[in-house]
Amino acid sequence: MSSSSASRRISLALTLHNHQPVGNFGWVFDEIYEKAYLPMIEALERHPKVRISLHYTGPLLEWFAAAHPEFLARVRGLVERGQVEIVGGGLYEPILASLPAADRVAQLRRMRERIKELVGVAPQGAWLAERVWEPSLPAALHDGGYRWTILDDAHFRAAAIPEDALWGAYLTEDEGKPLTVFGTEQGLRYRIPFGSVESVIDYLREHATPEGDRIGTMGDDGEKFGSWPTTWDHCWGEGEWVEKFFTALEEHADWLTTTTPSRWLDERGPIGRVYLPTSSYAEMGDWVLPADESQVFGPMLHAAQDAKSPEARYLRGGFWRNFQVKYTEINDLHKQMLRTSAKVAAMPAGAERRAAEDHLHRGQSNDCYWHGLFGGVYITHMRLATFEHLIAAEDIADGTYRRSNADAIQPALIADLDLDGTPEVQLANAGARIQIDPAEGGAITSLDLRAPHHALLAVMRRRPEAYHEKLREHARAEAAGTSASVTTESGGVASIHDLVSVKEPGLAAKLQYDDYERRSALLRLYPMGTSGRAIADGAAGAIGSFAATPWALTNHDDRSATLTATQTIAGTSIAATRTILLAGDRMNPTITVETSLVHVGGPGLSAVLDEEWNLMLLGGGGNPAAHWTTANVRMSHDAPGEAAAGVALSSGNDYLGIGLTTATAPAASAAWAPIETISNSEGGFERVYQGSSLHLVRQVELLPGATLAVRTQHTCSLRRDITGEESLPS
Repeated sequence: MSSSSASRRISLALTLHNHQPVGNFGWVFDEIYEKAYLPMIEALERHPKVRISLHYTGPLLEWFAAAHPEFLARVRGLVERGQVEIVGGGLYEPILASLPAADRVAQLRRMRERIKELVGVAPQGAWLAERVWEPSLPAALHDGGYRWTILDDAHFRAAAIPEDALWGAYLTEDEGKPLTVFGTEQGLRYRIPFGSVESVIDYLREHATPEGDRIGTMGDDGEKFGSWPTTWDHCWGEGEWVEKFFTALEEHADWLTTTTPSRWLDERGPIGRVYLPTSSYAEMGDWVLPADESQVFGPMLHAAQDAKSPEARYLRGGFWRNFQVKYTEINDLHKQMLRTSAKVAAMPAGAERRAAEDHLHRGQSNDCYWHGLFGGVYITHMRLATFEHLIAAEDIADGTYRRSNADAIQPALIADLDLDGTPEVQLANAGARIQIDPAEGGAITSLDLRAPHHALLAVMRRRPEAYHEKLREHARAEAAGTSASVTTESGGVASIHDLVSVKEPGLAAKLQYDDYERRSALLRLYPMGTSGRAIADGAAGAIGSFAATPWALTNHDDRSATLTATQTIAGTSIAATRTILLAGDRMNPTITVETSLVHVGGPGLSAVLDEEWNLMLLGGGGNPAAHWTTANVRMSHDAPGEAAAGVALSSGNDYLGIGLTTATAPAASAAWAPIETISNSEGGFERVYQGSSLHLVRQVELLPGATLAVRTQHTCSLRRDITGEESLPS
């Protein structure tokens, strides 16, 4: 090393964010623990001079405490010797900006308390989930007890901070409440660990100064060090990247100091003031866009970045909250969370409120409130786990777990529940809560079973995604006998964002899209002779639909709602009346839909009447617990099937303790099919079961002046009361 280079110094603050979502499988925790979490702690123990910050979210801390308490003891040892700083944040890793103000602070404070209990020191810094920033957050973070957070370079570019000025911390505030913000330096984030160790050291050397007043901050996912595809061999196997990197940091300690954000602030303080606009990391701004806009924006952004064009700093994409516009399912989840939060906030202090608040906070875990390479709204078991906790919190807040009789009903609620500008209807009793949207085809939009904490209608629509074009390109390349190799500028392994992996052949040919939201009790008419199988498979074309018709709420009480609509189909004017009733008790709730169609004008009509229900019973992967049963034959819930008119039909999930019997009058034949999306994740492109579509089919004839009446009843038989299992106070 030359004397000139030896006189230049710089500091490096590495922060690794480690997270597993609420509701993720235990085997996933086990696998990533072995591949990423444990190896990193072992490496730090081998290199005591390397300082680092570690963030573990609430679900991980709970899992460590239950499965590997010795791991937490080792982490505490690293903290006590000053080598590791533990970072806090929202306990269950929520997007803070999406929460009511009180929940933001409550999640932040609970995490501080949990960390202090586990490692003996309350955290000073907060990890911001998905780095989703809004200008109001400094007040919440300050009130939650935090001093600093880490954001991406994209946030600072949006505030017109030059690239060369990112090597330090900045002060911001909201309501006069200060917060220090560090920016993840892009060059470090791209090189660690995907570039060579030499490229990281050289890059830091280039940015060192004689004063040693610069800090390079890199905050990113800890899972990229071993659990992302190809990274275990690179980081811990033959590549030994982490071992080489930590060794290099020790060897260059005369000019390269590893530190933590809190230690740096104690010694240096912020270098300026900044006000940051709403932002997240660059990929999130791409993912939130509509698919057609993302196909334009993504290549444009990457081209500008590859060309090192100065214009790239102004390409920001969309706003995170618009995931609630892009996906109706996310909006449904978010608005249910807000309503549940309000109910919990209204509870008196005590054990019941604490239990409800804990479920609420778990139901605010961020993963199912967005979708991207890692977003979880398409991941069925995590989506249902999020609903599970919201239903549990509401059940406790309503006090319905105490009441099992059929009279334990709640007043009907008429309000704009999904905040789309039109009112919905909510009916609830001790056993279930249903939501009806007159404007959306008079459909039932949710049906929550309280005792098993299950969202029975939480099904995803199949819709275009920008990454589907990448799948099609991959299929075309395979068909042509070509494949694209992926390299990186710094000569390392490819990032997960660049890899194309397909879990089964022919996926591109299986892409299929819905032109409607997957609601339930949807009515359509098809040409006479159309089979139930063709309808369930999406191969038939309707001649008319009440599913796309706004209905009017004409009557309601606390047990039922009546809606009306008029539609002209094939020249025939039809007036429809529908009454939806909620009955039964806690363990046997019953939902009945009575529909009458009256011929009010035009020629007679002969057609096939279809009533569509979309059910989620966690039947993916041939789950043996989830089933359809007809004529005493049991079959997987993710397999297609049919039942003739008059043959008994039931479904359920044995593990959840849910049984569902479907009865129709006059008798309808039934056909069902799985709803499968094709989504992309860190593991590659794959089919994901999103529920099953049940079609109740009747051949009907409507003569002038005639009335047709049909009835469908779903009777639930529930064998588990999870709220009761939790031994809440009586």
